[in-house]
Amino acid sequence: MHAVTETEVIEIPADQPRKIKVVRDLPDKLFRGVATSGGVTVLAVMLLIGAFLAIKATPALDEAGVSFLTTQAWNTDAHQFGIAAVIPGTIFIAAVAVCVAVPLSTATALYITEYAPRRMKSILVGVIDLMAAIPSVVFGLWGFFFFQAQVAPVSAWIAQNFGWIPIFHVKDVGPDTPISTYTIFTSSTLIAGFVVALMITPVVTSIMREVFSQVPIGEREGALGLGSTRWGVIRSVVLPFGRGGMIGGTMLGLGRALGETIAVYMIISPVFTIQPHILQSGAISVSSLIALSFAEANSFGLSALMAAGLALFLMTLLINYLASLVVARSRSGASS
Repeated sequence: MHAVTETEVIEIPADQPRKIKVVRDLPDKLFRGVATSGGVTVLAVMLLIGAFLAIKATPALDEAGVSFLTTQAWNTDAHQFGIAAVIPGTIFIAAVAVCVAVPLSTATALYITEYAPRRMKSILVGVIDLMAAIPSVVFGLWGFFFFQAQVAPVSAWIAQNFGWIPIFHVKDVGPDTPISTYTIFTSSTLIAGFVVALMITPVVTSIMREVFSQVPIGEREGALGLGSTRWGVIRSVVLPFGRGGMIGGTMLGLGRALGETIAVYMIISPVFTIQPHILQSGAISVSSLIALSFAEANSFGLSALMAAGLALFLMTLLINYLASLVVARSRSGASS
Protein backbone atom coordinates (compact mmCIF):
# COMPACT_ATOMS: atom_id res chain seq x y z
CA MET A 1 0.00 0.00 0.00
CA HIS A 2 1.12 3.49 -0.73
CA ALA A 3 1.47 6.05 1.99
CA VAL A 4 -0.96 8.93 1.82
CA THR A 5 0.57 12.35 2.41
CA GLU A 6 -1.37 15.39 3.37
CA THR A 7 -0.81 18.60 1.41
CA GLU A 8 -1.27 21.93 3.10
CA VAL A 9 -3.48 24.23 1.10
CA ILE A 10 -2.70 27.95 1.43
CA GLU A 11 -5.61 30.13 0.55
CA ILE A 12 -4.76 33.45 -1.11
CA PRO A 13 -7.30 36.22 -0.65
CA ALA A 14 -9.10 37.10 -3.86
CA ASP A 15 -8.27 40.79 -3.58
CA GLN A 16 -4.51 40.19 -3.60
CA PRO A 17 -2.78 39.86 -7.00
CA ARG A 18 -0.50 36.96 -7.67
CA LYS A 19 3.17 37.71 -7.43
CA ILE A 20 5.08 36.27 -10.36
CA LYS A 21 8.81 36.23 -10.03
CA VAL A 22 10.63 36.64 -13.34
CA VAL A 23 13.95 34.88 -13.55
CA ARG A 24 16.18 36.07 -16.41
CA ASP A 25 19.21 34.19 -17.58
CA LEU A 26 22.52 35.81 -18.52
CA PRO A 27 21.80 36.48 -22.26
CA ASP A 28 18.55 38.22 -21.36
CA LYS A 29 20.31 40.36 -18.78
CA LEU A 30 23.03 41.30 -21.25
CA PHE A 31 20.54 42.20 -23.95
CA ARG A 32 18.46 44.22 -21.50
CA GLY A 33 21.55 46.10 -20.33
CA VAL A 34 22.76 46.86 -23.86
CA ALA A 35 19.32 48.03 -25.01
CA THR A 36 18.86 50.21 -21.93
CA SER A 37 22.34 51.70 -22.31
CA GLY A 38 21.68 52.51 -25.96
CA GLY A 39 18.40 54.24 -25.21
CA VAL A 40 19.85 56.24 -22.34
CA THR A 41 22.87 57.22 -24.46
CA VAL A 42 20.66 58.54 -27.28
CA LEU A 43 18.59 60.60 -24.84
CA ALA A 44 21.73 61.91 -23.14
CA VAL A 45 23.28 62.97 -26.45
CA MET A 46 20.07 64.72 -27.48
CA LEU A 47 19.90 66.59 -24.17
CA LEU A 48 23.57 67.58 -24.45
CA ILE A 49 23.02 68.93 -27.96
CA GLY A 50 20.03 70.96 -26.78
CA ALA A 51 21.96 72.26 -23.77
CA PHE A 52 24.95 73.21 -25.96
CA LEU A 53 22.76 75.14 -28.39
CA ALA A 54 20.90 76.87 -25.54
CA ILE A 55 24.12 77.96 -23.81
CA LYS A 56 25.72 79.24 -27.00
CA ALA A 57 22.50 81.03 -28.05
CA THR A 58 21.97 82.81 -24.74
CA PRO A 59 23.88 86.05 -25.63
CA ALA A 60 21.94 86.51 -28.87
CA LEU A 61 18.59 85.66 -27.30
CA ASP A 62 19.21 88.06 -24.43
CA GLU A 63 20.02 90.80 -26.93
CA ALA A 64 17.11 90.15 -29.31
CA GLY A 65 14.41 89.15 -26.85
CA VAL A 66 10.96 88.51 -28.28
CA SER A 67 11.91 90.25 -31.53
CA PHE A 68 13.92 87.14 -32.41
CA LEU A 69 10.59 85.47 -33.25
CA THR A 70 9.14 88.43 -35.19
CA THR A 71 12.07 89.92 -37.13
CA GLN A 72 12.52 88.83 -40.74
CA ALA A 73 15.88 90.52 -41.42
CA TRP A 74 19.19 88.88 -40.59
CA ASN A 75 21.87 91.50 -39.89
CA THR A 76 23.81 90.51 -36.82
CA ASP A 77 26.26 93.41 -37.19
CA ALA A 78 23.38 95.85 -36.63
CA HIS A 79 21.81 93.50 -34.06
CA GLN A 80 18.72 93.12 -36.23
CA PHE A 81 18.03 89.44 -36.73
CA GLY A 82 15.23 86.95 -36.30
CA ILE A 83 13.71 83.71 -37.55
CA ALA A 84 10.38 85.07 -38.79
CA ALA A 85 11.50 84.48 -42.38
CA VAL A 86 13.85 81.48 -42.15
CA ILE A 87 11.45 79.20 -40.24
CA PRO A 88 8.61 79.62 -42.80
CA GLY A 89 11.14 79.17 -45.61
CA THR A 90 12.33 75.94 -44.02
CA ILE A 91 8.74 74.71 -43.70
CA PHE A 92 7.87 75.63 -47.31
CA ILE A 93 10.85 73.72 -48.74
CA ALA A 94 10.17 70.69 -46.54
CA ALA A 95 6.45 70.76 -47.39
CA VAL A 96 7.18 70.74 -51.13
CA ALA A 97 9.63 67.88 -50.63
CA VAL A 98 7.14 65.80 -48.65
CA CYS A 99 4.28 66.47 -51.09
CA VAL A 100 6.46 65.14 -53.91
CA ALA A 101 8.28 62.34 -52.09
CA VAL A 102 5.38 60.64 -50.28
CA PRO A 103 3.23 59.79 -53.35
CA LEU A 104 6.35 58.76 -55.28
CA SER A 105 7.61 56.62 -52.40
CA THR A 106 4.21 55.01 -51.85
CA ALA A 107 3.83 54.11 -55.52
CA THR A 108 7.39 52.77 -55.70
CA ALA A 109 7.01 50.67 -52.54
CA LEU A 110 3.69 49.24 -53.75
CA TYR A 111 5.15 48.39 -57.14
CA ILE A 112 8.11 46.58 -55.58
CA THR A 113 6.01 44.57 -53.12
CA GLU A 114 2.92 43.92 -55.23
CA TYR A 115 3.69 44.10 -58.95
CA ALA A 116 7.41 43.77 -59.69
CA PRO A 117 8.71 40.39 -60.92
CA ARG A 118 10.97 38.56 -58.49
CA ARG A 119 14.19 39.28 -60.40
CA MET A 120 13.38 42.94 -60.94
CA LYS A 121 12.39 43.35 -57.29
CA SER A 122 15.91 42.67 -56.00
CA ILE A 123 17.38 45.04 -58.60
CA LEU A 124 15.00 47.85 -57.65
CA VAL A 125 15.69 47.39 -53.94
CA GLY A 126 19.43 47.65 -54.58
CA VAL A 127 19.06 50.75 -56.76
CA ILE A 128 16.92 52.52 -54.16
CA ASP A 129 19.39 51.67 -51.39
CA LEU A 130 22.22 53.05 -53.54
CA MET A 131 20.27 56.28 -54.11
CA ALA A 132 20.12 56.79 -50.34
CA ALA A 133 23.94 56.71 -50.25
CA ILE A 134 24.45 59.47 -52.85
CA PRO A 135 26.01 62.57 -51.16
CA SER A 136 23.79 65.63 -50.92
CA VAL A 137 26.36 67.76 -52.77
CA VAL A 138 25.80 65.59 -55.86
CA PHE A 139 22.07 66.28 -55.71
CA GLY A 140 22.84 69.97 -55.26
CA LEU A 141 25.08 70.10 -58.32
CA TRP A 142 22.54 68.19 -60.39
CA GLY A 143 19.75 70.51 -59.27
CA PHE A 144 21.75 73.68 -59.92
CA PHE A 145 23.28 72.88 -63.31
CA PHE A 146 20.59 70.68 -64.88
CA PHE A 147 17.28 70.39 -63.08
CA GLN A 148 16.37 74.04 -62.58
CA ALA A 149 16.98 74.81 -66.27
CA GLN A 150 14.43 72.11 -67.14
CA VAL A 151 11.88 73.14 -64.51
CA ALA A 152 11.98 76.91 -65.11
CA PRO A 153 9.82 76.77 -68.31
CA VAL A 154 7.32 74.55 -66.49
CA SER A 155 7.23 77.02 -63.60
CA ALA A 156 6.60 79.85 -66.06
CA TRP A 157 3.67 77.96 -67.60
CA ILE A 158 2.18 77.26 -64.17
CA ALA A 159 2.57 80.91 -63.16
CA GLN A 160 0.86 82.13 -66.33
CA ASN A 161 -2.06 79.70 -66.15
CA PHE A 162 -2.50 79.16 -62.41
CA GLY A 163 -1.10 82.38 -61.02
CA TRP A 164 -4.47 83.14 -59.44
CA ILE A 165 -3.60 80.50 -56.82
CA PRO A 166 -1.55 82.35 -54.15
CA ILE A 167 1.31 79.85 -53.89
CA PHE A 168 1.77 79.85 -57.70
CA HIS A 169 1.66 83.62 -58.06
CA VAL A 170 4.80 85.34 -59.35
CA LYS A 171 5.17 89.09 -59.28
CA ASP A 172 4.65 90.82 -62.66
CA VAL A 173 3.71 87.53 -64.36
CA GLY A 174 0.22 86.99 -65.75
CA PRO A 175 -1.66 85.20 -68.54
CA ASP A 176 -0.76 87.88 -71.10
CA THR A 177 2.73 88.63 -69.82
CA PRO A 178 5.53 87.77 -72.28
CA ILE A 179 8.41 86.08 -70.48
CA SER A 180 11.78 87.08 -71.90
CA THR A 181 13.91 85.29 -69.32
CA TYR A 182 13.37 82.42 -66.93
CA THR A 183 15.75 83.70 -64.24
CA ILE A 184 12.83 84.76 -62.05
CA PHE A 185 11.85 81.09 -61.79
CA THR A 186 15.28 79.70 -60.85
CA SER A 187 16.63 79.21 -57.31
CA SER A 188 13.07 78.87 -56.07
CA THR A 189 11.40 76.99 -53.26
CA LEU A 190 9.89 74.57 -55.79
CA ILE A 191 13.25 73.57 -57.25
CA ALA A 192 14.86 73.18 -53.83
CA GLY A 193 11.87 71.16 -52.65
CA PHE A 194 12.05 68.83 -55.67
CA VAL A 195 15.75 68.17 -55.12
CA VAL A 196 15.22 67.48 -51.41
CA ALA A 197 12.29 65.22 -52.35
CA LEU A 198 14.59 63.04 -54.45
CA MET A 199 16.96 62.85 -51.49
CA ILE A 200 14.36 61.66 -49.00
CA THR A 201 12.47 59.37 -51.39
CA PRO A 202 14.84 56.37 -50.97
CA VAL A 203 14.54 56.51 -47.16
CA VAL A 204 10.75 56.79 -47.17
CA THR A 205 10.46 54.10 -49.85
CA SER A 206 12.59 51.64 -47.89
CA ILE A 207 10.47 52.05 -44.75
CA MET A 208 7.19 51.68 -46.63
CA ARG A 209 8.47 48.68 -48.57
CA GLU A 210 9.45 46.88 -45.37
CA VAL A 211 6.04 47.57 -43.84
CA PHE A 212 4.09 46.48 -46.92
CA SER A 213 6.10 43.26 -47.14
CA GLN A 214 5.00 42.32 -43.61
CA VAL A 215 1.29 42.12 -44.50
CA PRO A 216 -0.01 38.69 -43.34
CA ILE A 217 -0.39 36.32 -46.28
CA GLY A 218 -3.63 34.99 -44.81
CA GLU A 219 -5.34 38.36 -45.09
CA ARG A 220 -4.17 38.72 -48.68
CA GLU A 221 -5.51 35.30 -49.60
CA GLY A 222 -8.74 35.95 -47.72
CA ALA A 223 -9.38 39.15 -49.69
CA LEU A 224 -8.60 37.36 -52.97
CA GLY A 225 -10.83 34.48 -51.97
CA LEU A 226 -13.72 36.89 -51.46
CA GLY A 227 -13.32 38.07 -55.05
CA SER A 228 -11.18 41.15 -54.50
CA THR A 229 -8.89 42.41 -57.26
CA ARG A 230 -5.21 43.16 -56.72
CA TRP A 231 -5.99 46.85 -56.25
CA GLY A 232 -8.76 45.85 -53.86
CA VAL A 233 -6.23 43.90 -51.78
CA ILE A 234 -3.95 46.92 -51.71
CA ARG A 235 -6.78 49.27 -50.74
CA SER A 236 -8.44 47.07 -48.12
CA VAL A 237 -5.49 45.13 -46.67
CA VAL A 238 -2.05 46.50 -47.54
CA LEU A 239 -2.62 50.22 -46.99
CA PRO A 240 -4.54 49.85 -43.68
CA PHE A 241 -1.90 47.43 -42.38
CA GLY A 242 0.96 49.77 -43.32
CA ARG A 243 -0.62 53.02 -42.15
CA GLY A 244 1.61 53.39 -39.12
CA GLY A 245 4.75 52.67 -41.13
CA MET A 246 3.70 55.10 -43.83
CA ILE A 247 3.25 57.86 -41.26
CA GLY A 248 6.55 57.01 -39.59
CA GLY A 249 8.41 57.02 -42.90
CA THR A 250 6.83 60.31 -43.87
CA MET A 251 7.85 61.94 -40.60
CA LEU A 252 11.38 60.60 -40.94
CA GLY A 253 11.58 62.07 -44.43
CA LEU A 254 10.19 65.36 -43.12
CA GLY A 255 12.89 65.48 -40.47
CA ARG A 256 15.54 64.91 -43.14
CA ALA A 257 14.00 67.61 -45.34
CA LEU A 258 13.93 70.16 -42.51
CA GLY A 259 17.62 69.73 -41.83
CA GLU A 260 18.97 69.41 -45.38
CA THR A 261 21.80 71.91 -45.87
CA ILE A 262 24.21 71.59 -48.79
CA ALA A 263 21.75 70.86 -51.60
CA VAL A 264 19.43 73.70 -50.53
CA TYR A 265 22.38 76.06 -50.02
CA MET A 266 23.64 75.40 -53.56
CA ILE A 267 20.26 75.99 -55.22
CA ILE A 268 18.41 78.80 -53.46
CA SER A 269 18.94 82.54 -53.72
CA PRO A 270 18.71 83.79 -50.10
CA VAL A 271 15.98 86.32 -49.33
CA PHE A 272 15.22 87.33 -45.76
CA THR A 273 11.53 87.86 -46.12
CA ILE A 274 8.56 85.53 -45.95
CA GLN A 275 8.30 84.02 -49.44
CA PRO A 276 5.13 81.93 -49.84
CA HIS A 277 5.32 81.97 -53.66
CA ILE A 278 7.08 78.71 -54.38
CA LEU A 279 7.69 79.38 -58.09
CA GLN A 280 9.45 82.71 -57.62
CA SER A 281 13.20 83.03 -57.22
CA GLY A 282 14.35 83.43 -53.65
CA ALA A 283 14.12 81.20 -50.59
CA ILE A 284 15.87 80.55 -47.30
CA SER A 285 16.06 77.86 -44.64
CA VAL A 286 17.68 77.63 -41.23
CA SER A 287 20.31 75.10 -42.27
CA SER A 288 21.26 77.02 -45.41
CA LEU A 289 21.42 80.26 -43.36
CA ILE A 290 23.92 78.63 -41.00
CA ALA A 291 26.01 77.33 -43.91
CA LEU A 292 25.87 80.75 -45.60
CA SER A 293 26.86 82.87 -42.61
CA PHE A 294 29.01 80.59 -40.46
CA ALA A 295 32.39 81.30 -42.08
CA GLU A 296 32.16 85.10 -41.79
CA ALA A 297 30.33 85.36 -38.47
CA ASN A 298 31.90 86.94 -35.39
CA SER A 299 31.26 85.70 -31.86
CA PHE A 300 27.88 87.43 -31.62
CA GLY A 301 26.93 86.22 -35.11
CA LEU A 302 27.78 82.67 -34.10
CA SER A 303 25.53 83.04 -31.08
CA ALA A 304 22.70 84.20 -33.34
CA LEU A 305 23.26 81.23 -35.64
CA MET A 306 23.16 78.92 -32.62
CA ALA A 307 19.84 80.49 -31.67
CA ALA A 308 18.49 79.72 -35.14
CA GLY A 309 19.79 76.17 -34.84
CA LEU A 310 18.11 75.84 -31.45
CA ALA A 311 14.79 76.91 -33.02
CA LEU A 312 15.18 74.26 -35.73
CA PHE A 313 16.13 71.67 -33.08
CA LEU A 314 13.01 72.39 -31.04
CA MET A 315 10.78 72.43 -34.12
CA THR A 316 12.12 69.04 -35.21
CA LEU A 317 11.55 67.61 -31.74
CA LEU A 318 7.97 68.89 -31.75
CA ILE A 319 7.26 67.37 -35.17
CA ASN A 320 8.74 64.03 -34.14
CA TYR A 321 6.72 64.03 -30.92
CA LEU A 322 3.49 64.71 -32.80
CA ALA A 323 4.42 62.02 -35.31
CA SER A 324 4.97 59.51 -32.51
CA LEU A 325 1.50 60.27 -31.17
CA VAL A 326 -0.03 59.72 -34.61
CA VAL A 327 1.90 56.48 -35.14
CA ALA A 328 0.88 55.22 -31.70
CA ARG A 329 -2.78 55.72 -32.64
CA SER A 330 -2.41 53.97 -36.00
CA ARG A 331 -0.08 51.03 -35.55
CA SER A 332 0.52 48.86 -38.60
CA GLY A 333 -2.18 46.26 -38.84
CA ALA A 334 -4.54 47.92 -36.35
CA SER A 335 -7.20 48.49 -39.01
CA SER A 336 -6.47 45.44 -41.11
